[in-house]
Amino acid sequence: MTSSNPQAGAYAGDISPADAWALVQAGEALLVDVRTPEEHKWVGRVPGAIPVPWLIDNGQRQNPDFLAQLAQVAKPDQKVVLLCRSGVRSVAAATAGAQAGFTNLWNIVGGFEGRLDEKRQRNHVEGWRFAGLPWEQS
Repeated sequence: MTSSNPQAGAYAGDISPADAWALVQAGEALLVDVRTPEEHKWVGRVPGAIPVPWLIDNGQRQNPDFLAQLAQVAKPDQKVVLLCRSGVRSVAAATAGAQAGFTNLWNIVGGFEGRLDEKRQRNHVEGWRFAGLPWEQS
């Protein structure tokens, strides 16, 4: 599942976790995880994902070096799929990247854990882990 976002200055679009993983496995996209280091440690991470946090200080403030760090790992026109917890921060990161000149940033729908379900729990509705894709924990 992919959908493009053709507005000027907007990120490239949304992509399902399975489609994102297929692109990464085929060498057609780079997987960048924008979650905090604490989330990688306590919640889990995708093997091979490149960490470039959107938020720092335990998620208390925006990473002022995000765009510079992204530029260190990705070319401006390279296809990059962005992963966060639920697909909210990755949209913000993709939007900021697009406004800075990155032309092929994609948001992974549902993120790593997905949105909250009716019991206010994650991993039951959508997301990377819900889709049964590879991940590991410390």
